[in-house]
Amino acid sequence: MLHRSDWFRQLPDPLRRLQAVAALVFLLRWLLISGLVGGLAGSASALFLVALDYMTDWRELQPWVLWLLPLAGLGIGLTYHYVGGQAARGNNLLLEQIHAPQAPIPLRMVPLVLGGTLLTHLVGGSAGREGTAVQMGGALADQLTRLFRLRPRDRRLLLLAGMSAGFASVFGTPLAGAVFGLEVVRLGAIRYDAVLPAFLAAISADFVTRAWGVGHTAYPQLAALPLTPLAFGCALLAGALFGVVARSFATLTHWLSRQFGRISYALLRPVLGGLLLLAVVGALGTTRYLGLGVPVIVAAFQEPLGPSDFIWKLLLTALTLSCGFKGGEVTPLFFIGATLGSALAVVLPLPVALLAAMGFVGVFAGAANTPLACLLMGLELFGVQGAAYLALACVVSYLFSGHTGIYGAQRIGQAKHLRFGRQQDRRLEDL
Repeated sequence: MLHRSDWFRQLPDPLRRLQAVAALVFLLRWLLISGLVGGLAGSASALFLVALDYMTDWRELQPWVLWLLPLAGLGIGLTYHYVGGQAARGNNLLLEQIHAPQAPIPLRMVPLVLGGTLLTHLVGGSAGREGTAVQMGGALADQLTRLFRLRPRDRRLLLLAGMSAGFASVFGTPLAGAVFGLEVVRLGAIRYDAVLPAFLAAISADFVTRAWGVGHTAYPQLAALPLTPLAFGCALLAGALFGVVARSFATLTHWLSRQFGRISYALLRPVLGGLLLLAVVGALGTTRYLGLGVPVIVAAFQEPLGPSDFIWKLLLTALTLSCGFKGGEVTPLFFIGATLGSALAVVLPLPVALLAAMGFVGVFAGAANTPLACLLMGLELFGVQGAAYLALACVVSYLFSGHTGIYGAQRIGQAKHLRFGRQQDRRLEDL
């Protein structure tokens, strides 16, 4: 069997030159398109991050705004009911269009998800920012389809590039952003023809966001720690716990969405959700679990936190997103994972910062089914010293989280487990 390079050398000279020209044209074409995607997504993320910081700071200074949770829910519900259309499907709409390209992503998705997320954070909803950035990146990228007259196959690559650009620019992690767009579409399978567009878009989007002067949260760099048999066993146990928690979050979110879906009048769903959020926050007597929760995430790396932190954040985030408020799941998953890892430092003989970092990326890896992207994110945020521990956390969490993730339109390309019953194998192959 000929190696690919041997096969290429045996081609006639004209065919080899044609292959080289085709590769150069592909590179130049996607360098232009991905650069435009990165510029649009990076600028949108810069605006979003600045506005989000302003909303968060204002809410902390004006705690009375929490009483507007039900009213804000009504406003979001009304807007999406009368204006949203297909844009209301959010990330799942992007994934569906990648699987089977049909109608263009409506441009109104950008202002809708931007305004809805900012309003959610203003009144204290427990949500993230990745969903907003990914939706803006994908919607803005899809507007280039007609400009460049892209075929359905190339439109898939464009949407993947837009998702990668949005993720990379909002977190400042270009490598993780690129691989996230490649991994998230189909569980266990990666489209290698999209590698170049995804990386070019992610890198350019991160550059543009930083060029606007917008920074990102700085996390501590991990110290080197030998991987002893005891530490190896502890890492496996922690990774399994992260996977179980990730699965619990996804399962609870989907279950609550079905319960709210039973309310026939859709506009009442976020209103009821807002009232429930207000009641829980009032009972807790703290705003610790509202918004992004970045200060608590940072604190998780410094000293062990109590187990109640990750539990309450999980419950409030699932409630916020299930009833119709807008935002992402990823930063709350960072909160859940980091605080869970920090709490484990009391019983596991590993440094608290290392366990917090493992939970930070591990819970996200299990919930989104993106272990490689999460490993790269860990390396970009926390350094390479803890690479082995971060890898174990991501991979083991991914295996223990099951096939149910936070993205309902994600398809199964390869089963996670090595052996299934024959009936289960056939069911997965049909998917």
